[in-house]
Amino acid sequence: MKAKVLSFCNHKGGVGKTTSVISIGSLLAQEGYRVLLIDLDAQANLTTSLVDGEPLRDIYTALKEGKELPQVEVAHNLYLTPSSLDLAAIESEIGGRINREGTLHRLIEPLRGSYEYILIDCAPSLGLLLINALTASDKVYIPLTAETLPYKGLTSLERVIEQVKEYLNSGLRVGGIFFTRWNNRKLNKEVEQAARATYGDMILQAKVRENIPIAEAPLAKQSIVTYAPKSIGAADYIALTQELLQREAKSNKVIK
Repeated sequence: MKAKVLSFCNHKGGVGKTTSVISIGSLLAQEGYRVLLIDLDAQANLTTSLVDGEPLRDIYTALKEGKELPQVEVAHNLYLTPSSLDLAAIESEIGGRINREGTLHRLIEPLRGSYEYILIDCAPSLGLLLINALTASDKVYIPLTAETLPYKGLTSLERVIEQVKEYLNSGLRVGGIFFTRWNNRKLNKEVEQAARATYGDMILQAKVRENIPIAEAPLAKQSIVTYAPKSIGAADYIALTQELLQREAKSNKVIK
């Protein structure tokens, strides 16, 4: 089976990209899928949330040298390609290469037969690393807080996705948009209503509510589903992961 490559991106920070990648990846692994998580952010929050110490090799080295992505086992069926602050320099180092936008794609392709899902945690930017992630991906999932500025900012991200589809990866699709840090305040409901009016079925039904254990879990080097399995955060990510799996299973109903 060839792995599905899913990018989780939003150029706005603080919308739960890393938490979502850890939680969804962990749940997929628990379901029996073999999963690789790729930390494509120089802040390395995904890496520090799962492992201690500095990895011997990270994604910066792999991208710079064009060598195989490192894969560190962090749990049963769950592997990590770690990142480091060095990644902040990669755009200037590979910027002059031919087909620089396809650097990550070339490194992921040999691994597709070893995994069933590859999840990419993207940096909060619209730069070359994001374009690399989208070029390598089958789908992109967009976490979003139900606030005015993040919602309005979707237009810029949509533009980049459309350009990647046109010039680099015609098979790229938006898998869905989902709300994080959700509460029942009036603003959240108004933004959700506006988003559903604009994006329709692209908006997932499952929402991730505000929940303190979600913020605590990275300090314990765990996902929310192992750190606090009875929390509302775990329940919400279980529902979100099941909805994602249902969407991925409906290959004849891909959201465009």
